[in-house]
This record gives sequence, structure tokens and C-alpha cells, in this order.
Amino acid sequence: MVLAIDIGNTNIVIGCFQEEKIIFVERISTNQTGTALEFAVSFKSVLEIYSLKSNDIEGSILSSVVPSITGVVKQAVEKITQKKCMVVGPGIKTGLKISIDNPAQLGSDIVIGAVAALEISKGPLAIIDMGTATTVSVINEKNEFIGGMIMPGVAISMDALNKRTAQLPKIAFEPPKRIISSNTIDCMKSGMIYGFAGSIDGLLDQIESELKTPVTAIATGGLAEVIVPHCRHRNIIIDNTLLLKGMRTVYLKNK
Repeated sequence: MVLAIDIGNTNIVIGCFQEEKIIFVERISTNQTGTALEFAVSFKSVLEIYSLKSNDIEGSILSSVVPSITGVVKQAVEKITQKKCMVVGPGIKTGLKISIDNPAQLGSDIVIGAVAALEISKGPLAIIDMGTATTVSVINEKNEFIGGMIMPGVAISMDALNKRTAQLPKIAFEPPKRIISSNTIDCMKSGMIYGFAGSIDGLLDQIESELKTPVTAIATGGLAEVIVPHCRHRNIIIDNTLLLKGMRTVYLKNK
């Protein structure tokens, strides 16, 4: 079995593969003050929930967009598996052709998302990752990564609205009964759900206009299942395990 750890700004996603089968996917909070021992206890507890032992893990791979805890989490994984943990970064084979100004700036989450997407479909592709930030990555018809867009994520946009206004409360991320809503809570829900759906539609339209061809769109991330069904682009593929699948692919390329 292969353990895959994806460190995001809000959550750490833990997944386990047995060949191509995903055994489990779980999340813990990203604690930037956590110690290696604390993370090791959390990871070991997750394995125990699924009746797995540390020696069941033959290898592991780690992707991170939080540099301050990358080393700590790597130590934690190695503490419980007693094996070296692979980290997505410089020197790791990905097979991804990158054509941007500074390839070294490309986040490991974007790299592994693109790797996984290319196993689902050939380019042109748009990969939408709806995490703390919403990112859109673009791959052209030559299967080259050519760039993308970054905008605030749904959750931090709602947090900003709540903190910067006197009377707007926190809300659940669920669609209202009507787009044109008649009370404050539903108005906020409508703005968040349909506003972000419209943003994704608009970006996909602009991408297709610039590339002069339709693209295959793949969405992942915690809120993809909430937002994407309300997009006008009806063929967007939702895959919440996309990054974990990309990590497994990269692990096998470097094993």
C-alpha cells in the first residue's frame, strides 16, 4: 500500500492506495505549529481506524503548499512507516511538460493535479481546484502546461464578507431555493454559489476563446461538488481524489 499526504493551507488530506484502489481518504486540520510527533499520532490513528498497521505501508509520497511544515510532516510519516517519504518537488520525475515563465514557481499541488488530469483526458484541459484558493490550470493540445489563474476560494471569500461587515453572518454552503432571494441568508448563499459558478463559467469561456478550441474541464477540491453542478458548463468532471491519484502516479514514476 502507498500512503499519500497532500498538505493544503486548510486541511491535510491523507489517502491510501492498494494498487489502483483507494482504501480511504481522510482530512485533518493543517496545524502550522504541530510537531512531528503530533502529526505521527494523527496519521497512525487514521491507519488504525481502517485496521491498517504501519508495516502495511510499502511507501509514501508527500505534496505540500505549506513549506513551514513540509519537513515536520515528512518526519512524521517516516516515524510511523520507518521508510523514506518521497516529496514532490525539484528532482522528482513527473512527466509533465511545463511551458511557463518560471517552472520553479509552480506549486506541487498544481503539478500533481495536472499529472492526474492527463491520465483522464488528453489536452486541451482546464483543471479547477477549489481549495483555500481557487486555481485553474490550463494544458494545451500538445499536453503542455501553459499557465492558469488564481482567485480567492469560496471559504475565504465568505470569511472576508463576514469579518468586514457588521450584519452579515456566516452561512452554510448550500444553494438557496431561488437565485433571486428574498432574505439575507439566501441572498448570501445565492451570491456565493451562483457567483462562483458564474466565475468558473466565465474563466472557461475565456480559456476556450484564447485557445480557440473547447477544453475538457476537471474540478476537484472540497467545494467542487457544491459549486460545479450550478455551472452552465455541464460537462465538468468532478473528481475529489484527483490530487491523490496524481501523487500515486508520480510515486510510481519515481519508485
